[in-house]
Amino acid sequence: MTDTAGRPVVNFEALFHQAPCGYLVTDDGGRIAAVNDTFVRWTGYSRTTLLGTKLQFLMPVGDQILYATHCIPQLGITGSVSEIAVDIVGADHIRRPALLSASRFAAAGQESGSIRVIIFSAHERRLYETELVSALRAAEESDAKRALAEQELRRLALHDALTGLPNRAGLKARFGAAPHGGTRERKSLAALFIDLDHFKAVNDSLGHSAGDNLLVSVAGRLAAAVQASGAVARLSGDEFVVVDEVAGTDDATALAASLLDVMAAPMHLEGLEIVISASIGIAVAQGGGDTVEDLIRRADIAVYRAKERGRNRWELHRPAPSDPAVDRLRALGELRRGIGEGALRVHYQPRIDLRTGRASGVEALVRWQHPARGLLPPSEFIAMAEESGLVRPLGAWVLDETLKLAESLRRNDHGAGLEFAVNLSARQLNDPGLVDMVEGALERRSMDPALLLLEITETALMSDPGAAVESLNALKNLGVGLAVDDFGTGYSSLTYLKKFPVNELKIDRSFIMGLGLDTGDGAIVGSCIDLAHAVGIRAVAEGVETSGQAQALQDMGCDLAQGYLFARPLPVPQLREWLASHA
Repeated sequence: MTDTAGRPVVNFEALFHQAPCGYLVTDDGGRIAAVNDTFVRWTGYSRTTLLGTKLQFLMPVGDQILYATHCIPQLGITGSVSEIAVDIVGADHIRRPALLSASRFAAAGQESGSIRVIIFSAHERRLYETELVSALRAAEESDAKRALAEQELRRLALHDALTGLPNRAGLKARFGAAPHGGTRERKSLAALFIDLDHFKAVNDSLGHSAGDNLLVSVAGRLAAAVQASGAVARLSGDEFVVVDEVAGTDDATALAASLLDVMAAPMHLEGLEIVISASIGIAVAQGGGDTVEDLIRRADIAVYRAKERGRNRWELHRPAPSDPAVDRLRALGELRRGIGEGALRVHYQPRIDLRTGRASGVEALVRWQHPARGLLPPSEFIAMAEESGLVRPLGAWVLDETLKLAESLRRNDHGAGLEFAVNLSARQLNDPGLVDMVEGALERRSMDPALLLLEITETALMSDPGAAVESLNALKNLGVGLAVDDFGTGYSSLTYLKKFPVNELKIDRSFIMGLGLDTGDGAIVGSCIDLAHAVGIRAVAEGVETSGQAQALQDMGCDLAQGYLFARPLPVPQLREWLASHA
């Protein structure tokens, strides 16, 4: 196509929409102003949904760190950014690896820098197949090359493709399947099972490429720390194992302590200094002899104990003093009796309106007064209650106790207008009798449904978003409020978040802890607050412990907060006193 002078006319709008990669344009505030057809097809969102949405809301919360701390500042300095690896969460809730490139330019008639053009191209991060494919092709060319290829295939079969360490098969090939009761010079074989602490957080925040780089660095450190008599292997994910000869358990625990020291040195990833720890389980061959598989299995059991006791530590496997199945049955019996005999307690933590400094409500938190172990937090028994089905009577009791307190507080000025928040577990959310149970409790206590807030974790909601929407809508029809708890620990696509009929997002305490100390946490918290307000709901911060954190949250426009800065979870008598003194 040409103009009247015979010069070619380029239809830039057609090129924009037909481009093979996704293109979109944002204004200076990061809101999408235009998007091409390729990006619409790729994400599955409608153009109507995308237009006006902030770009970072299409990313998992973790990837917003890169956008907020790298992309935006770099645009301000140089006017362009190239190939930042992020994930885009599509309408189908699936992450799509992408490379983000950006250029900033002035639109016609506008001041310089008023529009940013963000250019996406889908990037498929292939697994480590290159060596295998090359070996197979070489095998077809000649007998000599075929022999080399077969040798390479055998090597690949015994080694981890990412780190180059032996895999489980390679470890067995070196040490064999025979029992190892003792080795030369009265030494025994020991297995140290190493599980990285919070590795998922690195993957979620910095991306899988950074996670792979971290695993390669860890592999190098472990290999350098183990003597020639030993071997380091990667079993799967973030799990490694060291097998070596030791003089006894003291020798094995000393090796574990040295490996923890090796892990403690800072690493540099994506321009950030990262400190990562590990939990280590230790198993030493007994006099009767153990295979390497036996040792790894016992060390695996020990590493779970290390994680339960606080992580960043080692634990030695010791024969269980009793049958775990019997212990579990005993614990279930104690919990069942505790529910029936009134051994449960409900403590209440005030929630503060950051604009007025006054209490806006309380959250109910259950405790178990164990006859031997004292007052236990929910982390000690809720999972067991869920698995056994005891969570149904337990949850009904907590709700009724909370509404009974609300009914009592209504009789004086201290309870006027307070909201009462109660947690729901994933199993309760899927219980077909949940709505009837809540409705019955509200009627018994003559409670205004608008003053009851039911909290469900983001992980529970996203495990089956479709079913969650149905359950939430049924609860919403009762007139109760709904909250997404622990927000930021999973990931919610914008599509589902808009579908959930919720009143508030509760930002997980792990991000609040870093306010004022970690710019990444600040970026995440700010993005969560912006996201809540963008969909017309409140933002609530959990775990506020310092006045600096509270001030930062106020500056970012957070609505409500709770934490030790204001009050710990309180039993009813102390709660009444606290409310009276803060009226």
